[in-house]
Amino acid sequence: MPYPRRPLQPLRSATDWLGAEIRHWRELRNLSPSDLGRAVGLSTDAVEKIEKGDRLCSAEHAGLMDTHLGTGGVLARFQPYAKAEADRRRREADGHGNHLRSTTAGGTLATGRSIKEPSVEHRTLVAASSLSLAAGLTLLPQEQCFGQRLNNADVKHVEETARQLREWGNLHGSSGTIFQNAALSVLQQCVDRASDCPSRLHPQFLAATGRLALTLGSNRFDHFQHEHAQGLFALATTCAEEADDWTLRASVLNWRSRQAIWLDRPDRGLTFAEMGLVRLDRIPPRAQAALQNCRARAYALLGQAKAALAAVEASDHLFTTPWGDEEPAWLAYYDAPQHHGDTGHALRDLAIAGLLPPAPAADRLRTAVAGHPDAYRRSRAMSVSRLATLLLVTGDPQEAMSVAHQALDDVGQVRSRRAAADLSEFATLAAQRRAPGTAAIRQRIAAAVGQ
Repeated sequence: MPYPRRPLQPLRSATDWLGAEIRHWRELRNLSPSDLGRAVGLSTDAVEKIEKGDRLCSAEHAGLMDTHLGTGGVLARFQPYAKAEADRRRREADGHGNHLRSTTAGGTLATGRSIKEPSVEHRTLVAASSLSLAAGLTLLPQEQCFGQRLNNADVKHVEETARQLREWGNLHGSSGTIFQNAALSVLQQCVDRASDCPSRLHPQFLAATGRLALTLGSNRFDHFQHEHAQGLFALATTCAEEADDWTLRASVLNWRSRQAIWLDRPDRGLTFAEMGLVRLDRIPPRAQAALQNCRARAYALLGQAKAALAAVEASDHLFTTPWGDEEPAWLAYYDAPQHHGDTGHALRDLAIAGLLPPAPAADRLRTAVAGHPDAYRRSRAMSVSRLATLLLVTGDPQEAMSVAHQALDDVGQVRSRRAAADLSEFATLAAQRRAPGTAAIRQRIAAAVGQ
């Protein structure tokens, strides 16, 4: 009788994630381990060990698997991260973590001291908070992702790192420590190498660095690591301004506004939004629409219904305004579901405050929920939970409970403290109103939030 197949643990390490991804693509193509092994020159046992995370897949075999499985190159792109992690673990094991170290790091020499080395994340964020791209970072050496001389391929590598992290966050929330640590390592190298960048590449390199810092900052915000997020957002703002990238600057200030509003500082959020809306001739309509949504939410929380509704109207107009081929591809995230979810959030705040009938907000949030695909599971979960709260306060509590259970179906699959906080707010309000089914929903919310 065969042994049951061992479950994979892709979040345990980069090697485990790479193995789980290989199994996913192999099974998607209806291939057995022996089929894949024959195609790429590996034994069945070797393929099975790679999939379980017991053996690192080589760069050569990752490339062959990409070709045979038609993955679009995802395995080869991620393999260096898995190798870097494996090499780092081996070095730590060899040194037992207790030896004195003498190493050149960030232009400084640390010798003869037994110290607790700061994490990559901490060191990078210290640099981000300084707002200086040329600031020396007291970092231990990391696996280098750039060549001796920066070129277009290095810029594309930074852009691809940001894209992969952004897509992971949309699907899984702010989980994925492996991805984030790898991305932080790349960001740190960007900061270190910025002064070495040829002048012809400097704007593109800084813009790519800014997009990566923005993506990491939004993940930190989602995980309520607010100080870290603020440092990364500040770095992204500096990069955008030095690169003269007005669209990126607007997007960063959009996130800074959203964070300030989340932290119950709507006036500060409004300031960030207004800062983002300068030089409108250089900002695509969708980027402007996103900033108008921040204005709408800030005004709603300040109790200024007329101004909030005017901002929503402006956002609606901008969203339908064509921009053309000059609009960056990474702005594609701001689609119809995102637009309806963001404007619906502002209208919901007005409705809960009794300043607007609930129907317009409910209609927009329902449109967002119906339109968000699984690739944007986090956004869908947040729109559903906000709809549930709106219905609980202004509509049918029974329907609100049904909608909340729908939100939990998504929240149970992502790690997002913002999504969890929305549901916790719903649970508190349900208890206050003694809504039917409160005990069951609170139990399920507690299980999801505490996962």
